[in-house]
Parts: sequence; structure tokens; C-alpha cells
Amino acid sequence: MHRLLICLILACAGLAACGGGEDPGSFPVKISPEVRADGTTVFRRGNGAEPGTLDPHQARGVPAANILRDLYAGLVSVSPSGDLEPGDAESWQVSDDKRVYTFTLRADAKWSNGKPVTATDYVYSLRRGVDPATASPYAQLHAPIVNAIAIIAGDKAPDTLGVKALDTRHLQITLKKPTPYFLGTLAHASSYPVYRPAVEQYGDTFSQPGHAVTNGAYKMDSWRVNSMIAITRNDQYWDNANTAIDRVEYYPIADANSELSRYQAGELDWAGVIPPSRLETVQKYIPAQFKAVPTLGVYYYGLNLRHAPFKDAPRLRQALSMAIDRQVIVDKITRGNEVPAYGWIPPAVEGYDGPKFAWADLSDADREARAKKLYAEAGYSRDKPLQVEIRYNSNEGNKKIASVISAMWRGVLGADVTLRNEEWKVYLNSVRQGSDTEAFRMAWIGDYDDPNTFFELMHSAFGLNGTTYASRTYDALQEQQAHMPDGSERDAVMHKAEATLLADNPVIPIYFYTSKYLVKPYVKGFVGNALDIYYSKDLRIEP
Repeated sequence: MHRLLICLILACAGLAACGGGEDPGSFPVKISPEVRADGTTVFRRGNGAEPGTLDPHQARGVPAANILRDLYAGLVSVSPSGDLEPGDAESWQVSDDKRVYTFTLRADAKWSNGKPVTATDYVYSLRRGVDPATASPYAQLHAPIVNAIAIIAGDKAPDTLGVKALDTRHLQITLKKPTPYFLGTLAHASSYPVYRPAVEQYGDTFSQPGHAVTNGAYKMDSWRVNSMIAITRNDQYWDNANTAIDRVEYYPIADANSELSRYQAGELDWAGVIPPSRLETVQKYIPAQFKAVPTLGVYYYGLNLRHAPFKDAPRLRQALSMAIDRQVIVDKITRGNEVPAYGWIPPAVEGYDGPKFAWADLSDADREARAKKLYAEAGYSRDKPLQVEIRYNSNEGNKKIASVISAMWRGVLGADVTLRNEEWKVYLNSVRQGSDTEAFRMAWIGDYDDPNTFFELMHSAFGLNGTTYASRTYDALQEQQAHMPDGSERDAVMHKAEATLLADNPVIPIYFYTSKYLVKPYVKGFVGNALDIYYSKDLRIEP
């Protein structure tokens, strides 16, 4: 697009991005750790949005995952640097054929009520995670386990899952085929154990304060909806002696400017969202508190393939993708060292270098000309424009990106674009139901450091595939690579899978994430990791 048009687009989005620049002025930040009179240390975390549930097997989204990691422990955990390490399991053995994993639970692994965590607890919980009655959005994560797929489909009973308690401390999990990333799935919330007596007694409210029994470093204290979720140290946790922070308070703050203001005012010790318009100011005045970490994450637009205009419209989908100038978005809006996305798998994934869109290296003029041609071939023109809605969850960055993309679609193609924002929980439900969504903003943060965590999202059976993309070719390639050992042969299959996805265009990848945080100087122990996983138990407050 011509530079003048780009400037006009950014100006309409409320961005001063085409020269000049303003002095950001002063930026006061109150340094005020909360340590109570009895010595209790409090860690106050901005958490982006109100979680819909804290049931580990039904929760979705980063805000819920942040809290669940503090409340629960899995067989496997993640170290501060992002490496896998023992969790509730002190050790494990793998059979010669790489299909049978035998875990030895810690003798001192306990629930917050003092009861021991047993292998039977894990059998119950893993079965619950794949049971169709649970409707876990992450059920597909357990696909490597024997019979999991058939159970998810309703063709077999949950008790046929390939998990077995050999005794109270030994759990055996059998996979249908060797799976190189399997251990990483066990660190995910959907693999956490839940306390069966609480589930059976309280049903859907078993995760609420007064009912919740957890096995992680913290336990539930209180939950004031749209205000704060407070958790306190679990003295029954096996590693409680090395937990330094006594109380963690999670604040659901959907507006990034409000979160930043509360951080400045001393009400937060950790801000998980920084308004793009304030990044320059933050980096100028408090660079030591600003943390930017390349992350296993992709920001993308999903296209609902259930109905028009995107069902059976591959040319239109590609035209919209090609009409977006991704470099402008990362240079002028996100401005945090994000990488324009011309593929699906983030470059931060270790050991994988995937294909790009066939048109990725075109000049801007050629890219836009090709987009216009495809748009016309799809049956649209400036006299007969596409009418499309972009839906996004309330957030300054999402709004600005949606405004700019809508302007690009109008400017390059002549499309008639409307914008619609919704509160987080409403938005997730809209995407899940898909009855009237068209283009929708989404992001995916990898659950483990392997390309499969991105490939499986677009599998036709995966519960969070909001596009309803269903390709037999893609599914077969995804399933094939999932059980291959790392190496050139697996890389070749993964390349075919990614190329298939990029050719079909059910999603429009926009950029690969750099996670950005503000952390007060008295919060110690922060180590950036590509998985974007930060347990409160690994941090400490030093006033």
C-alpha cells in the first residue's frame, strides 16, 4: 500500500506512527511490595481476563492456565528456563519401544487436605479428561494414549484408556505409538489430577473456594468475580519448603491501560499486558522492569468455514490474507520485536524451520495485485464488495489491529468491513458456537516445545479448532508426524502438513509473539522462557 494510505490507516487507529514522535513525558511507578504485619508476602498479578472456570479439564485460555499452574501439579513440570522436570512424579521409566511410561509418584505428594496423591487419582483424572461427558476442549491433547481417540469419539468407554495404577505410587501409561512430545503434554493443565471426592460431591462447583482440593503449591482462598482470585500457600505441597510467596492475588483486568495504571500506582507487582501505545514510554523510563521474551505463540485470524462467506471460498480466504501488510502491524502497532507470520509454526519452536506462504517474498505491489485478482476470481469487486465482520475480544491491541486490518481490506480490495468486540468469556463462547462468527481474532500459545502443539490445533477433531477446518490430507499428515521420531523424515512430513494448511488458508497468521511483561524490581526469580510459563512458586518478593 502507498505510504500515505498507511499513514491514514494508522492515524484512524489512533497511532502516531508516521514520523514526528512525541516525548512520552514522565512515567512515575510506585515501588511498593505488599508485606503484611504478620510477615505474609503477597504477589499481585495482572491476569488479563476473568477465567470462565478453574476446572483443569474444562478451562481454556491463558488467564485460567496461569492460575491452574499455581493450584495444581502434574506428573511433569516446567523449570523456570522452560525445560521439563519432575513434578508429582519423582521419576519415570520408558520401555524400549517408547510406548509404555511408568511413573513413580513422590511419597510426599499430597492434596491440600492432607490426603496422599495416588496413581488412582491420575487414572481417574486422565479418564475424565477424555470422557465426552466432560467436554474438555483439550481432550485431543491425550490422543497419543491407547484408546483416547475412540473414547473422545464416544466409541469406547473411558475405562478403556491406556492408563493403569500398578499400586498407589506407580502409574503406567501406554501409548498407541511412540510420541516424541508426550512428556510435554503431562505438564499441561488438562493432565492435572482432580480430587474425585470433591468432583463427585460438588459437581460443577468443585473448583470453587470452600470446595476446591488441590495438589499444587497453592490452594484456593477466595474468588470475587471480575475483581480478584486469591490463592494461598499449600502447606501440604511436597516442595512447600522452597515456596517463598505466601499469597498470590490474580486481578482480571481486560483493559491494558487500566492494568498499566494499576502497575504504576503500586497495586500490581506484575503486569501481563502492556498497551502498544505505551511501549516506547515503558522501555525509555523503566527498561529494567520491562521483560520481552520470544514465545511459542502465533497471533492469527480464524475464518469460520461453517458458512458463507468463507465456506468453499479458498480464493477469498487467500485474498484477505495477502491484503494484510504484516510488517506494518509489527512495526507500527505491536512494536515489541514481534515477527511477521508467513507460516504457522513460530520460529521459537526448537529444531524446526517450516515453509512459508508461496507468496511471502512478493513485493508489496505484486502481493496486493495478486490479492485483487483472487478477490475478483472469488466473485467480488468494488461494486459488489465482500461484507465481512471481524470479531475480537476487548483489548486495546486487538482493537487497533482489527482497525488496521479492516482498513487494509477496504483499501486493497474494497471490502465492506465491520468490527465487533466482546468480553472474553462471551467471545470464547461465540467462537466455540460459531453460529454467526466470520473472521475472528485468536492466538495460540504452545502447550509444549514441539511443532505438534500447533499442528494439532487445526486437526478436525481438536476441540479448539474454531474454524472447523477439516482436511483428510492435513489430518493424516498431522497424525503421522505426531508419532515419528525427531529427524529429517519427520521434518518432511511436518513440512507437507504446514504447506497443506497454508494452501487451504483456514487461518490468517499475522505475527509470532514476543511476550511482554512488567515486573517490579523486588520480584526476584524471573527467567524468560519460550513456553511463556511462570509459576508463582518459582518467584520471591524481596522488599
